[in-house]
Amino acid sequence: MTNNDIVQKLWNLCDVLRDDGINYSDYVTELVLLLFIKMVHENTEAGTLKKHPLPEGCRWTDLNGKSGINLLNDYKRILLSLSTGRDSDGTLVHNDPLISAIYTDAQTRLREPRHLEQMIKTLDQIDWFSAQKDGLGDLYEGLLEKNANETKSGAGQYFTPRALINTMVACIKPQAGEMIQDPAAGTAGFLIAADQHVKDQTDQLFDLNARQQAFQRNDAFVGIELVPSTRRLALMNCLLHGMEGDEEGVIHLGNALGQQGAGLKKADVILANPPFGTSKGGDASITRDDLTYKTSNKQLAFLQHIYRNLKPGGRAAVVLPDNVLFEAGVGTEVRRDLMHKCNLHTILRLPTGIFYAQGVKTNVLFFTKGSATDKQQEENSTDNVWIYDLRTNMTSFGKRTPFGEQHLKPFEAVYGDDSNGQSPRTEGEWSFHSDKIDLPEEIKVTGENQGVDERMIHSRWRCFSRKWIAEHKGDSLDIVWLKDSDSVDAANLPEPNVLAGEAISELVQALGELGGLMRELGADEEADGQRILLNEVLGEVK
Repeated sequence: MTNNDIVQKLWNLCDVLRDDGINYSDYVTELVLLLFIKMVHENTEAGTLKKHPLPEGCRWTDLNGKSGINLLNDYKRILLSLSTGRDSDGTLVHNDPLISAIYTDAQTRLREPRHLEQMIKTLDQIDWFSAQKDGLGDLYEGLLEKNANETKSGAGQYFTPRALINTMVACIKPQAGEMIQDPAAGTAGFLIAADQHVKDQTDQLFDLNARQQAFQRNDAFVGIELVPSTRRLALMNCLLHGMEGDEEGVIHLGNALGQQGAGLKKADVILANPPFGTSKGGDASITRDDLTYKTSNKQLAFLQHIYRNLKPGGRAAVVLPDNVLFEAGVGTEVRRDLMHKCNLHTILRLPTGIFYAQGVKTNVLFFTKGSATDKQQEENSTDNVWIYDLRTNMTSFGKRTPFGEQHLKPFEAVYGDDSNGQSPRTEGEWSFHSDKIDLPEEIKVTGENQGVDERMIHSRWRCFSRKWIAEHKGDSLDIVWLKDSDSVDAANLPEPNVLAGEAISELVQALGELGGLMRELGADEEADGQRILLNEVLGEVK
């Protein structure tokens, strides 16, 4: 039985729980409360975990074999004990802050004991020996991915495609002994992939001495997550992958755009996919007073936090929407500051349809703190920006056309082996028929291709100097040179919901640009008024 088979078997349990009034959005949370207890049991039996992290009386053996109302009551008691550290009579059961954090406010919504009994029997029937060969942590992540693909809420809100995570980690190459962070951790996918990369390079940490191993397990990885239920999933994910963290675990509860973020130590590596969209709370969620450029745009605030929180020579890979590349006003200032303080050496333009928010156009920015020759440099650190266009003339990805590692391998090849983006590079990469893609009329008319090899301008892989970006683009990084040959072919249009999402995304981005322009013209109050009006209008859309 493969992990995919087990994931499907677990997912099918949701049909059982529907009779108990539990829908898909609640299902994963309901399942993982029980599944984690089972996985800890299996890991302990297999010797993967050195000690059983759950207290006596709160383990799998305290549940299986029971039935009826006694089973349901015992399960409720276990959840209460794990959450508070005390039994129902006040007796101290454990004083492990990490277990308490995982089970904070944990409650079951199950009302029928037979449904709980059926879940337990199903988990006992799974071939866990086969599952352990692939890793129980990977099985758990497979369940999160299934939920992200099947629902428009739940894990889909914070799940980054595994193929993209693996490519970002492969390019950045985190090393043993480095401090690695994710300020928008979600279910901890980036940190777990980084941990696995280090383990692959160190024979599962056995090449390290005891002190170095302890650092990797307890201090190397730190994430911040704002949503408590998401943090619960992340903490479980980390423990199942052998990542313990400090007393709060690997993932701390809090807001990276608040004081929790300001208090983070400087990092060697930051990997992140900050949340998309506008802040529901407006400026209220951005309470940092140490960010140079004040903004209500959460992505611009996250970007500032990330490049400020890197150590000199530290490197980052960050997923960001298109508006960060072209937004005027504060957006321009943030991009200039980024290119001053860091070497923004690579941008990967991602195709549409790979995230839950259909129509949102995204990119990965790769940068290193300081210049290529001086990690202490804070002015003019960027000389050239290399851009890989994986969007133009690509299919619209989704459930029917999944996005996978085969789509990212050409980018990894041209990125090179140097984690700072300093491998020898040459323009020219014609994957996915890019040599047949037409050029926009403005490029043909203005002659921007003069002096450039005719075939080269059809490449997905191009280099643009910092000077050219300033003089020709006004420090916008929204640089496009290929034209989608299927853009007017109705037979190849994406699904209507994707088109609608793209339209809304572009409207919001355009309104953001207009708001920035109004502020540059000194009309701050008018811009604030329009923002309030827009929020009210969007709030009425159901």
